[in-house]
Amino acid sequence: MKIGLPKEIKPNEHRVGLTVESVRELRRHGHDVCVESGAGQGIGALDEDYKLAGAAIAPNASDVFEAANLIIKVKEPQPGETAMLNEKHVLFTYLHLAADPEQASALQASGCTAIAYETVTDNDGGLPLLTPMSEVAGRLSIQAAASCLEKQHMGRGLLMGGVPGVAPARVVIIGGGVVGLNAARMAVGIGAEVSILDRSLPRLRALDAIFQGRARLLYALNETVEREIRGADVVIGAVLIPGASAPQLVERRNLRDMKTGAVLVDIAIDQGGCFATSVPTTHDEPTFVVDEIVHYCVANMPGAVPRTSSYALNNATLPKVLSLASGGLQALRDGHLRAGLNVHRGKVTNEAVATSLGAEFTDAHAVGIAA
Repeated sequence: MKIGLPKEIKPNEHRVGLTVESVRELRRHGHDVCVESGAGQGIGALDEDYKLAGAAIAPNASDVFEAANLIIKVKEPQPGETAMLNEKHVLFTYLHLAADPEQASALQASGCTAIAYETVTDNDGGLPLLTPMSEVAGRLSIQAAASCLEKQHMGRGLLMGGVPGVAPARVVIIGGGVVGLNAARMAVGIGAEVSILDRSLPRLRALDAIFQGRARLLYALNETVEREIRGADVVIGAVLIPGASAPQLVERRNLRDMKTGAVLVDIAIDQGGCFATSVPTTHDEPTFVVDEIVHYCVANMPGAVPRTSSYALNNATLPKVLSLASGGLQALRDGHLRAGLNVHRGKVTNEAVATSLGAEFTDAHAVGIAA
């Protein structure tokens, strides 16, 4: 298989879809890899490093797309990249199509096969290719919130962990999945007062066993959510419905009841956000203020730590890349990998994505990809 690695071009995105070590592993399995010059610069991987691993270096993205059948990225293709896709291409990356109808339409028009990291499943019902970035984003959310609480960032002027004689910040985490767990671990670790809200009793029990009283575990009734955010200094939005738009859990009217200078961190912003007032921001301008509440809604949070993120991502994605490189579309006979299939030759093939977009859903079997 001919595999292409273009440089990420989304603003402030420094991750890379394949590390040097991953390229070396693909070459060991007999696959050709074409890397755009500078693709690994954000993690300190030079073109020469990729050459030594056996990759060919292309001067620009168009050469990569022309040479390769399997395109590996991190973030969704930007318009110029989508224009280079065609029926010969299998695109494997994060897509988050539920909140991006323009991208979905462009991918359909391209005729490519687009497989989304975030909807690939595993035997435990988890999302193994989303998990590493959820871990990073959850942990980063507390670092970001701690900074946003500082007065120069329009926050309440609080030290999240407090000091002896002064109470710590109150952190409310909505969603007890991978993101919420990792956010809670960081917040508890620096001494914040932490509450986690979720609507799964088994998950709340599991979190109780993990935190052993160091975090409050609450069932997320609407009334409970509203009560908790009124007293919060920080609210972390960590709710995910695989493939679908995030549910909006905090309405604008709720902001008026919150403390002046409180912070909202919306980790679900890639899926449309779970706060009604959320709009995507960048690492250059990460925050904005609505009704005296600071909003942090960076759409690619793990891009702030690209080396950690790229290696964590590759640990999870490389086995799937190898399957696709070796088997082509036949690899999609694996039901878990097939769950990642979002678009195939003009059809939307993920039901949750189709529902969120208001598009027609086409089962993978109907487009010739059978179990």
